[in-house]
Amino acid sequence: MKIYQNIKNKLIAINFIKVGQELMKNLWKRVPEQVKLLSILLIFLAVVFVVVTSILVPSDFGEYGHYRGSAIGEIVAQEMEYAGQEVCYDCHDDMVDLKKTGYHRDVSCEVCHGPAAKHVEEPGSVELLSPTERGYCPLCHEYLPARPTGFPQIVSASHNPIQPCISCHEPHDPKPSVTPAECIACHAEIARVKAISHHVNVPCTQCHETGEEHKISPRNNLPTKPATREFCGQCHGQDSTKQTVASKVDLSTHYERYVCWQCHYPHLPEAE
Repeated sequence: MKIYQNIKNKLIAINFIKVGQELMKNLWKRVPEQVKLLSILLIFLAVVFVVVTSILVPSDFGEYGHYRGSAIGEIVAQEMEYAGQEVCYDCHDDMVDLKKTGYHRDVSCEVCHGPAAKHVEEPGSVELLSPTERGYCPLCHEYLPARPTGFPQIVSASHNPIQPCISCHEPHDPKPSVTPAECIACHAEIARVKAISHHVNVPCTQCHETGEEHKISPRNNLPTKPATREFCGQCHGQDSTKQTVASKVDLSTHYERYVCWQCHYPHLPEAE
């Protein structure tokens, strides 16, 4: 009885296989020719990818992560070039103390002086570089519109051309060699716009309260700007008592929900 059952099961399995084969043949015949060719191409590319990957990918790839395991030993075997600014403290404590309180306190010594490992090992025979070339400091301080507002910037073609930057500035504690006396020293673009506007004779400090510290550390001591409509109304309000030729508006009805500079650019007001 068991033998008969086994034979029956085998016959059923064979029938299923034959039916499956017939279905696959019919299905393959219905597939468009271009799809068949594309399928063959994809299978070929998959095989090529597997073969090439097995040849090119190192055997130790992925051992410790998404990189070669042997890369760790190669990196360790490389010659040490950078020493870290902490070692500078041992011999140059006067410069370190000066730098700690300066604007360059977060700039590592080796950014400007280059790799220092050999200098630490043989300070008498290996000297570090000093960035005396004029093109070095502008790598960070050349004018670029994308730099943060208040970041010290220059146009090197017109800012004391030819002279090395360190001839005027102490690099470990950089400060302007002369404290700017006027706003135009840093805000030249705004000053040029204001020079052709109706506000040309209005001093900057009339609208912006600016302490002396702003000239030394502008980003940490920002000037104020008018916070109320009544400020501009001192000159432009209908009830203003100031003897000016400024245009007048009724503050109670003239876009009362907004502060004036939200609609009008104060350095070049468009009204006559």
